[in-house]
Amino acid sequence: MMIVYNPAAGQRRAQRLWRVLDIMAASGLRIEIVETTRPGHAIEIARHAAESGVPLIVAAGGDGTIAEVANGLSDTPCRLGIIPLGTANVLARELGLPFAPRAVAAALAFGRTRTLWPGVAEGAEGSLLFVQMLGAGFDAQVVHHLPLALKRRIGRGAYVAQTLRELTRYDYAPIRIAIDGVETEASSVIVTKGKLYAGAYTLAPGATPTEKGFTVALFDHGGAAATLMYGAALPFNLISKMPGVRLVRAETVDIISNHIPAQADGDSAGAGPLRIRDARSAMNVVVA
Repeated sequence: MMIVYNPAAGQRRAQRLWRVLDIMAASGLRIEIVETTRPGHAIEIARHAAESGVPLIVAAGGDGTIAEVANGLSDTPCRLGIIPLGTANVLARELGLPFAPRAVAAALAFGRTRTLWPGVAEGAEGSLLFVQMLGAGFDAQVVHHLPLALKRRIGRGAYVAQTLRELTRYDYAPIRIAIDGVETEASSVIVTKGKLYAGAYTLAPGATPTEKGFTVALFDHGGAAATLMYGAALPFNLISKMPGVRLVRAETVDIISNHIPAQADGDSAGAGPLRIRDARSAMNVVVA
């Protein structure tokens, strides 16, 4: 078993990781730990390990780290394990993964798996696999400008602070998209595999990352007031019922507009135009 960990994640997360590793080591499990040194490094580590025959590679971190490791494991039989250490841990919550160190260690040792069907976004900068969701518009603007030092220091609060900064900076230009070939417009777009967003908040009831296809959340109303309204509804799991929010099932999604910022699993994903489709194959994720 190989564990891929980003040491820049902070001391508190390192302590949580070591509690899991101590339990696994005491159980006699053989563990190799590899630390990342730069963005994208986890992709390279995971790809090389999978090609070398490592049967289980564990992403120790948040959704961004998980997505990088998943990119490296794409189209391989290698299993993906998760030690949730991130700010939101959306995929871990989506799959019902444990967070307590002993339960995490037990799940990885037992190795029971569940199918995960990622999405892929193709653009001018190449292809990028995502495991939970891709956003285009305002939420991506927040991610693009979020200070990493602030995120490490105050966690979710950094997203709130950056959201307030971007309210009057973002231009809310309409985004042209095509859903299974049918064109429409929205102020912001979230293409999600699962039902959760930004933590344990429900965005798309009934969606699941274990199946092909996407749910597209279209936010028709732009501007600071509408964005604040959507944000206020999120903690109450009411965002899907808000005026101006459309949920549409899709097999393919095209972000047609140029220069629209995009984010995938909480990390920058360049800008439109983008073509979004299912990955060529599913992968197996270790669950409790």
